[in-house]
Amino acid sequence: MINHSLFENTDTAFTLKSDSELERAYFLFKMISSEPLVRIGTAATNFALKAHLPVEKLIRATVFDHFCGGVNEDDCLSVIDKLYTERVCSVLDYSVEGKSVENQFDNALEKILKIINFCDEREAMPIVVFKPTGFGRFLLYQKKTEGVELTEEEEAEWNRIVVRFDTVCKLAKEKDVEVLIDAEESWMQTAADDLVEEMMQRYNKDVTVVYNTLQLYRWDRLDYLKQLHQRAKANGFKIGMKIVRGAYMEKERERALDKGYDSPICENKKATDDNFNETLSYILNNLKEISVFIGTHNEASCYLALELMETLNISKQDNNVWFGQLYGMSDHISFNLAAEGYNVAKYIPFGPVKDVMPYLIRRAEENTSVAGQTSRELSLLKAERKRRKL
Repeated sequence: MINHSLFENTDTAFTLKSDSELERAYFLFKMISSEPLVRIGTAATNFALKAHLPVEKLIRATVFDHFCGGVNEDDCLSVIDKLYTERVCSVLDYSVEGKSVENQFDNALEKILKIINFCDEREAMPIVVFKPTGFGRFLLYQKKTEGVELTEEEEAEWNRIVVRFDTVCKLAKEKDVEVLIDAEESWMQTAADDLVEEMMQRYNKDVTVVYNTLQLYRWDRLDYLKQLHQRAKANGFKIGMKIVRGAYMEKERERALDKGYDSPICENKKATDDNFNETLSYILNNLKEISVFIGTHNEASCYLALELMETLNISKQDNNVWFGQLYGMSDHISFNLAAEGYNVAKYIPFGPVKDVMPYLIRRAEENTSVAGQTSRELSLLKAERKRRKL
């Protein structure tokens, strides 16, 4: 029987947090729960960084250290080791965004290869992640998605993207590391999907190395998965899928409205939740052919996964099922699942403070806009403070 009060255990959830870290977390989520404060804080931080004011130390001591592992890989080691004492693995996420020139894409490639070699020496790091636009220009993916013919120069540029993808997947296969490839906006995603499928076909013959990402606030993604499943069976390769709800909703809706096409986003939160849970169920029922990384902070979806695993007799330790949450959030899910023996990984963003700020700002804004997320974090932190006082 699944224990439906598993995520209430704050002793396990915050076992790694000192009293001062607990207080910092409480203070941060209190701040994030106020939309005006997030807006003011975001504007002030952006201004301070642009004006080269000495605020990095302050950012580092508060929001950065709560949500990020460090400024580089070595800096993250103490966090990685600490998490692993509680059987929680780490996925290092180089969270520098919005680059657009070739040498920056080459730098991102070098960074990922370095992380794979870094993972090779550590049991605590079985997985790496990258974004398609970390390896090539957004507009190029968009052109490919829209079926626009590329110039000779653009073809050469696209081939360099393909080589970057291949280089990462090849090394990951050699080092026995799994690769999660993030999803981005719908109007560039088809090109990314096709490229990831090519990598799956090449490297997922016997075990799953390469994972694509399904953003399930899109109502068409389960159909896409079912079609991919047919192609995988016909061509003899395994599918890896990270499933998430999604991160670009406002942008997607605005663009659909602006350009006059049907929005790819589910009409409401319930439809998104149903789509996520239906996809989760489809995958767990086809685990021989599809491996899954369940990226969610939604407790109901996690309980559903546990129930399905029990019903379908899937071992807690089956490497085809992973649960993942972001570092600094939903510790009540991550640590309690790990304590029960499930495969759990925390996404650990890292990078220079000023470069990681867009990521941190998005985290704060998302927390403010996701109803219930911040108040849930606060109530659990409150409960743990009370428990410790007693």
